[in-house]
Amino acid sequence: MADFSQPEGRLFIDGEFRDARSGDVYDNVNPATEEVIGQVADADAADMDAAIAAARRAFDETSWATDRALRKRCLVQLREGLEKEKENLRRQTVAEVGAPLQLTYAVQGDSVIADLAWVTELIDRFEWTRELPVHEFFGMKSRRQVWKEPVGVVGAITPWNFPLQVNLAKVGPALAAGNAVVLKPAPDTPWNASFIAKAVAEYTDIPPGIFNVVSSADPATVGEVLTSDPRVDLVTFTGSTAVGRRIMAAASDTLKKVFLELGGKSANIILDDADLAAACGFAGSVCYHAGQGCAISTRLLLPRSRYEEGVELAKASFEAVKYGDPADIQNSMGPLINARQRERVLCYVEKGISEGARLVTGGKRPAHLSKGYYVEPTLFADVDNAMTIAQEEIFGPVLAVIPFDDDDDAVRIANDSIYGLSGGIMSGSEERALALARRIRTGTLAVNGGLWFGPDAPFGGYKQSGVGREMGIEGFAEYLETKTIGLPA
Repeated sequence: MADFSQPEGRLFIDGEFRDARSGDVYDNVNPATEEVIGQVADADAADMDAAIAAARRAFDETSWATDRALRKRCLVQLREGLEKEKENLRRQTVAEVGAPLQLTYAVQGDSVIADLAWVTELIDRFEWTRELPVHEFFGMKSRRQVWKEPVGVVGAITPWNFPLQVNLAKVGPALAAGNAVVLKPAPDTPWNASFIAKAVAEYTDIPPGIFNVVSSADPATVGEVLTSDPRVDLVTFTGSTAVGRRIMAAASDTLKKVFLELGGKSANIILDDADLAAACGFAGSVCYHAGQGCAISTRLLLPRSRYEEGVELAKASFEAVKYGDPADIQNSMGPLINARQRERVLCYVEKGISEGARLVTGGKRPAHLSKGYYVEPTLFADVDNAMTIAQEEIFGPVLAVIPFDDDDDAVRIANDSIYGLSGGIMSGSEERALALARRIRTGTLAVNGGLWFGPDAPFGGYKQSGVGREMGIEGFAEYLETKTIGLPA
């Protein structure tokens, strides 16, 4: 019986845990304490090559692609195994990710394990074959069918901010669709991926090679192999838009399928008929997990007629954010993932000040926290949408408050971005809010506080926020090819 209380730092290739061929390792660091909490295998191109070879063989030579009953049984086993071991996963997630403990009972843990049930059940519900009407062509009548089949070998590249959610949102549908997977987690959160591998090995009948995990301190080296190798049929990536562009370019030589969930600079529009106290009272929620979320609405748009009132309410919300030790259940905000990210956020704060925005609160490293990669909850007012802090994704606990004149002006500002991932609208009239929602160029929107997130809800963005969708039927279809068959009528 595997010991799930101890993190697994080795690679998982062809059904076995193994060290990197070079023997190299790198440190896994707790972002709340800056202490080394373990060592992780540091893969190179040869290790990635081995993982791709294993996935290719397993897909081509086993019945995984065609045996839907086997896939369903294995995914049920995986969910039950993760559920059984989730307390060990919870502790490791808090230590490795710096995720607030309270979030591990939701999107950093429990809820996303439960969400595997949706895609497992989809295996039986999905229309794998559909009939087309009899068609006459050149005097011959034919029956026709459309088949949905797995793409083949999937390369999944995932980020460090919500690793369990993103890992399972890719791995679950990819496996359910019948593919083999090579998962390359972010260097900062390798344990999360290897925990899934341990559950695969210990609890499931998934054939060797169908699921592989390759960690590396240098994601570019192994990532380049994964994205350019002709044996890989599809690459799915969640992360920054800049890296997404490079992945798309690398995959173009082999014309492999690519879908990308990228950055965001989402706008939350508070209309003049909204309950301002309620709307701005939740402004501090952008600091959940230190603002490290692509879909977080980091621009708050307020009507000029109520602007200062809204700024004061937002300030109170920010100053009430509980942050610090992520293991404290009271804290909703922990550290940023590493020192580099902390310095990046602080540089954006300085940029905001230098460009003329008003720093309302925060903006520094907390004086009472001598260790950890923390930045104070930070609120800017008097922000022009052309400013850097309004246009670029900061990925930290920073909110830019922008005034608007009327509904048309709010739409103009919200859409004035290279991104189009998410956002929100608050209004006293649902009809007015929905009319505005139709004009906002984003993939998801929260209207009057309604939450769109769920395993059955397609997630992704317009413009440079991505290509394709994750989750939902649309996300499941990303992992499938389409074959059309003709038969004599």
